[in-house]
Amino acid sequence: MQASRIASRVAAATAVAGTAVLALSVPAFAHVTVQPEGTAAKGGYAVVDFKVPNERDKSTTTKVEVAFPDDHPLASVMPEPVPGWNVQVTKAKLSKPLTMHGEKIDEAVTKVTWTAADGKGIQPGYFQKFPLSVGALPENTDQLVFKALQTYSDNEVVRWIEVPQAGQNEPENPAPVLQLSTATDGHHGTADAKGTADKTENAAAATDSGSHDTDTTARVLGVVGIVVGVAGVAYGVLAGRRRTA
Repeated sequence: MQASRIASRVAAATAVAGTAVLALSVPAFAHVTVQPEGTAAKGGYAVVDFKVPNERDKSTTTKVEVAFPDDHPLASVMPEPVPGWNVQVTKAKLSKPLTMHGEKIDEAVTKVTWTAADGKGIQPGYFQKFPLSVGALPENTDQLVFKALQTYSDNEVVRWIEVPQAGQNEPENPAPVLQLSTATDGHHGTADAKGTADKTENAAAATDSGSHDTDTTARVLGVVGIVVGVAGVAYGVLAGRRRTA
């Protein structure tokens, strides 16, 4: 009996401790992050998601601002519509124009702002993803650092602007960091085009194969028809001879 009580107390204490650990560990992960959908290869284009959680118990997130790096400007930024949110893309002139695909680009995106259109925003205990198509990604860096501002319905602003440093603990309000991978196809972002070409080639091969199969089937049916016809003629001749006899 006493052993059962001790076991129950141990189990209760373990549950409380686990809850405490969970409560302490959740805020460490509840910050604005950015992740690619697939890969973000250097020199190519990618779709990235800014994930924004709501850390508050009573306030909602009504505004999200993401500042783009000025040391590695991105000329092309296209937002995906998010239901219940308005989006604004801010551009500025570049002090040093970029050259992309043989063309000079003299302006780049400096900031993207999402504002809750219905006033509800991100409710407590939920998160929201904000997708962007970005490019061309720089080839002379391994990562892009974005700085984000998260505004709550009670006018509180959380600044996710601290740049994480290698070999150091994660800062309290880390900035979203996009890790870039090395281009593997040698053409920087032409993987989709190559995939489309491969699909077209495979479809053509399948069509040719289907044509060969159809021709073979037609030939077989023709031979069968001839055999059946000959058999019919032979049967008719034999039947005529029997009647004559």
